[in-house]
Amino acid sequence: MNDRAKRPETAARAVVGAALTHDSALKHATGEAIYVDDIPEPPGTLHLHVGLSGEAHADVARLDLDATRAAPGVVAVLTAADIPGVNDVGPVRADDPIFAEGVVEYAGQALFAVAAETLAEARAAAKRAVVEYAPREAILAIEDALAKESYIEPPRTFRRGDAEAALARAPHRLSGEIRIGGQDHFYLEGQVALAIPMEDGDMLVQSSTQHPSEVQHLVARMLGRPDNAVTVEVRRMGGAFGGKETQAAAFACIAALAAHRTKRPAKLRPDRDDDMRMTGKRHDFLARYEVGFDETGRILGAEIMLAGRCGRSADLSMAINDRAMFHADNAYFLENAAIRSYRCRTHTVSNTAFRGFGGPQRMMAIEAAIDDIARRLGRDPAEVRRRNLYGAAPRNVTPYHMTVEDGDLLAMLFDRIETSASYRGRRAEITAFNARNPVIKRGIALTPVKFGISFTTPHLNQAGALVHVYADGSVQLNHGGTEMGQGLFVKVAQVVAETFGIAVERVKITATSTGKVPNTSPTAASSGSDLNGKAAEAAARTIRDRLAAFAAERFGVDPAEVAFAGGRVRAGATEIAFDELVGLAYLGRVSLSATGFYRTPKIHFDRAAGRGRPFFYFACGAAVSEVALDTLTGEYRLLRVDLLHDVGRSINPAVDRGQIEGGFVQGMGWLTTEELWWDRRGRLRTHAPSTYKIPVMSDVPEDFRVTILEGSANREETIYRSKAVGEPPLMLALSVFHALRDAIASVGRGPIALDAPATPERVLMALEARA
Repeated sequence: MNDRAKRPETAARAVVGAALTHDSALKHATGEAIYVDDIPEPPGTLHLHVGLSGEAHADVARLDLDATRAAPGVVAVLTAADIPGVNDVGPVRADDPIFAEGVVEYAGQALFAVAAETLAEARAAAKRAVVEYAPREAILAIEDALAKESYIEPPRTFRRGDAEAALARAPHRLSGEIRIGGQDHFYLEGQVALAIPMEDGDMLVQSSTQHPSEVQHLVARMLGRPDNAVTVEVRRMGGAFGGKETQAAAFACIAALAAHRTKRPAKLRPDRDDDMRMTGKRHDFLARYEVGFDETGRILGAEIMLAGRCGRSADLSMAINDRAMFHADNAYFLENAAIRSYRCRTHTVSNTAFRGFGGPQRMMAIEAAIDDIARRLGRDPAEVRRRNLYGAAPRNVTPYHMTVEDGDLLAMLFDRIETSASYRGRRAEITAFNARNPVIKRGIALTPVKFGISFTTPHLNQAGALVHVYADGSVQLNHGGTEMGQGLFVKVAQVVAETFGIAVERVKITATSTGKVPNTSPTAASSGSDLNGKAAEAAARTIRDRLAAFAAERFGVDPAEVAFAGGRVRAGATEIAFDELVGLAYLGRVSLSATGFYRTPKIHFDRAAGRGRPFFYFACGAAVSEVALDTLTGEYRLLRVDLLHDVGRSINPAVDRGQIEGGFVQGMGWLTTEELWWDRRGRLRTHAPSTYKIPVMSDVPEDFRVTILEGSANREETIYRSKAVGEPPLMLALSVFHALRDAIASVGRGPIALDAPATPERVLMALEARA
């Protein structure tokens, strides 16, 4: 239809690049957003409670569940013997049983599960279980694992140059040690799964997971069924941060096992205490370093030892410790370096993915080393950091032999925030303030971040999508990414809307489903938008090209003359509404559905040799933080924060800004207030909000300045030349820790012995050590 006389009702505008609200923002605020626990329970749903080990390492001498089975309301009691397939949820190795068999290897390990008519009845019945143990020796601490050489895999080393020779000839040399604590994910929505048995023995699982395909595969393997017999759906999660990448699988498997055995729907939602006992954390690390340097503070040689507590099984610890090695340089050129990694196996819960995936812990070691260098030489730490940044060749090769093409960007970000945050002037003011104030001391720090983007497990760098255009011009979008509050869904919807030239409101976002897009990768490694955005764009382009070919033939123009924008389609001199063209295409028997696929190019890595390009690109930023410290109590306040971060050409600046702010605050909590503590029997004692302290509003500085770098574009051909933003901002919080170090340095003399998290107690001990 010739529609030249009609004009669009609204002016065309770009959808990509618009600061749109999160697609579920209103639902979040009003409580209308549906999570797994909000899904109406089918009639006859059973409720589950899991019986946990009270010992860190012991033989189970007796497990008597007769009284549990006889308790009111109990329908089934499940143990390893009830599993028809494989009793394992290990994502990499088959070393992580769903239920312990004969031996327990951490306090909090699942022994059995009770399925009852109500949750209260399931809990009460579980308490009737009789468990007797024959204790074994438990390895709990990193130092014990090192002494006993208890590892999940042999130690690994990256080498570049000759670190030993460089250290020997360096004019100055120092060594140090720092302990970096773990962190609980503390997602608002805990672990939860609802399993519904279907016909033919199939299973539908509603799971709060970052990795639906892995849950599908593990549930199927546990049931002894093919993958096509299990469908996993995820509409949204109330937070995850890596804690639902692998560890949601055990909860889904237990729920599915109960549904399989009883032929009734089954739901497992542990309370916060059990959730925290059962699930892994951010890896805690012990780092030791020795550095040689010249009079200006430039590092000439470095040996860095990093030992991470992995827990009782491998989980993702091999990849996490690999990434930690990749980030042991942070933003600094180490010409002669030896980086040694120990992956410690302990009788504690298996630690797992957490925002940053090992990178933040390892950055702490090099930042502590540089801070020590500056104190030894009597120089400003920011000066020493600036001197050691990556730059032009030959100072642009990492310890794993990847070329850093962002050295100029790092320097620009560093210099720009130094100016915009008035770092030099404030440094002088703080020095004067500290000289006249004997009790309250202030500190300031400027730290950079360089974070690699891609899964370091190569096959995970792929994504699929499914796009339908209906006859009325509305669009349905499905892809392998999961929404956990980070804004992935609205970003990918913006990409699809931009491709079709329509408003984002015309794109319907649907739950992630293994029944629509198979064999997906987890939403992790900050790659959600990169991977799923490209896959969805590919699917939408396929349909758009079909529509363009149809319009060209119908209106007698070349396909290149067909353009989509503002909800309209222009074919030469003819203009028609997108919805109308779609309707005509349907009548013309044009396929309006397509799949899309994307795999990340260029990446490769030889793990044995420690060489290659594990990352597609780097995301970079810089931060300045200022603190005030009470030297009598160790208490402190964060006074001001300046953040500058590069997100390339932002798909959605509002979402990206939220990620920068939230990531920084979460990182600040990891380094200051969030302390995990196990007793001598390996029992987690910080397992509730009463004992585990996440940051609250009063911890956020009143003066909080966040800037997204303008005029930037990714060097690589990512989706609209954007950059990942999920994980990198967390590491901007290293500036808070080093601002505290700076304040401590104004008191007394000697080394600064401050570990993370820098709780007031630890700060006070560090002050007393220098007095």
